[in-house]
Amino acid sequence: MATPTAPDVFHEGERYIQERAAERDVALRNEGLVAQSIPIRAIPFLAQQRMIAIGSVDEHGVVSASVFFGMPGLITSADGETVVIDRTRIHRSSDDPAWSNLRVDADVGMLAIELESRRRLRINGVVLRVDDKRIHVNVREAYPNCPKYIQRRRLRDDVPSRHDDPPPRASGVSLDEARSLLIERSDTLFVASRHPTRGVDISHRGGTPGFVRTLDPNRLQLPDYRGNGMFNTLGNFAVDDGAGLVFVDFDRGSLLQMTGTASVHFGETARPRQPTGSTGRYWSFHIARWREFAIPASISWELLDYSPYNPSTPE
Repeated sequence: MATPTAPDVFHEGERYIQERAAERDVALRNEGLVAQSIPIRAIPFLAQQRMIAIGSVDEHGVVSASVFFGMPGLITSADGETVVIDRTRIHRSSDDPAWSNLRVDADVGMLAIELESRRRLRINGVVLRVDDKRIHVNVREAYPNCPKYIQRRRLRDDVPSRHDDPPPRASGVSLDEARSLLIERSDTLFVASRHPTRGVDISHRGGTPGFVRTLDPNRLQLPDYRGNGMFNTLGNFAVDDGAGLVFVDFDRGSLLQMTGTASVHFGETARPRQPTGSTGRYWSFHIARWREFAIPASISWELLDYSPYNPSTPE
């Protein structure tokens, strides 16, 4: 299929943020990356992945971000226009809301990401069919993202590298000390957002540990670094503040999942311990609910290096 024409690529929220950030020209230079199907050269990459982030919305309009792990072939595409999520190849978490959210005609955002190579492919679409083994998704748009801010890790199945036992399942509406500490040491998270007509999107966010700050038990603050100028996530926030976050604790082997709302802040005074890389942009996340659960014990990672693009913090 042909790439969408220029007026259709960005919705009103994305255009607003692009202009507010003075990056409209950057976005227009990159709009050709957005296609209505998965590029043929990316199909083999998709089939090799063992990790996928999912953005979804429940029947009450609550936005959720999820991360699933499994065997190669957990997500595939034969023609670039339809994606198949194979449940039999995923180490599922039975209480993750994504499984009930991915119903027929529901919007879904997907991000296939390979941490070791820093490659990622964004796919947004609509669920076509669901059965006990597979979820079929019609692709609405797909495009690659740059490797910036991804911490390089090697996925391992042989020798566990966790420092502690994984935590038991837990949930709450306000952060406690354990969850606040997890956030403060995190370097990787995924954020889900939505638009009323363009659907759901999920994006990666990364930085050096401490790049996300806990302002109080119900509010987080995150810096917005320079990217491709499209502002898909912040553009969605400008229209609909519903959001979902999921932090990956690679050392302890857990996922911290949150639902809530987000707001964007421009022209903020630079915070030395939380630099933005000169953008002056932050966004805050207001927590409605959180839950933490373990990643399958057979999966572990070896940290290779941090992204050279991460803004540096003072010693």
